[in-house]
Amino acid sequence: MKKPEQIDAVALLPELDKMLFELLEGLSLNDWDKQTIAPKWKVKDVAVHLLDGNLRILSMLRDKYYSEKPDAITSYSDLIDFLNRLNADWVKATKRLSPKVIIDLLKSSGREYCDFLATLNPYDKAEFSVAWAGENESKNWFHIAREYTEKWHHQQQIRFAIGDEQKLLENKWYLPYLDTSVRAIPHHYRDVEGAKKDLVKFTFIGKTEKSWFLQYKNDWELFTSASQEPKCEVKIRNEYAWKIFTKGITREKAIEASEIIGEKRLGEKIFDMVAVMA
Repeated sequence: MKKPEQIDAVALLPELDKMLFELLEGLSLNDWDKQTIAPKWKVKDVAVHLLDGNLRILSMLRDKYYSEKPDAITSYSDLIDFLNRLNADWVKATKRLSPKVIIDLLKSSGREYCDFLATLNPYDKAEFSVAWAGENESKNWFHIAREYTEKWHHQQQIRFAIGDEQKLLENKWYLPYLDTSVRAIPHHYRDVEGAKKDLVKFTFIGKTEKSWFLQYKNDWELFTSASQEPKCEVKIRNEYAWKIFTKGITREKAIEASEIIGEKRLGEKIFDMVAVMA
């Protein structure tokens, strides 16, 4: 059995940004006002949230400037509440910005953002851990991969709103997103009872199929290959997987659109997993 390897997303980020700029430059004013899969956000709101991500990384990680500090954070939900307040404040304040201003700011900040991430030693400790994967401490390479999933799924929200979602489902863009997101599965399954050597197979179906395996020893561990037969296999199509991991589809609809073979109890848990701070 083989464990997942390090993800190298640094080189993909500038290309992903370029596709975002081209996408936004082709939108009509009506497109900017279209509702996205995120209930509280229109296309414009998602675009300015991406801008906020660039500026926050540059301010905090590059410039070591932390202007807003949360009150006492005693739980994961406290952290989520704080981040949601920051996001809402930013979206409200940027209502006055035009699409052209937003695009120009995304371009300029995006270049600096990508340049900065490329300077980080991938094996050094990241400033912020990947909390949704259950980590209290993360390496920079995982932090950067997490940043990739943020940029990927928010661009996909925009694309889905305007009916242009297939581009990011191509393997070059989608597999790094998926490979990062599934790192949350062991943490998500931490309370699921397992017997020694129980194996669950997760297969994601698109232009190609990609599988990961979850095995129980003393706790659940993720692997990219396995020789034994799984007790359960879950098959999820790519067009649904990203929605599951970002709260873009209900658990019931996700299960209905997928296939669970074998011990249902072991398979169903993935359908309420999130790989974002939400």
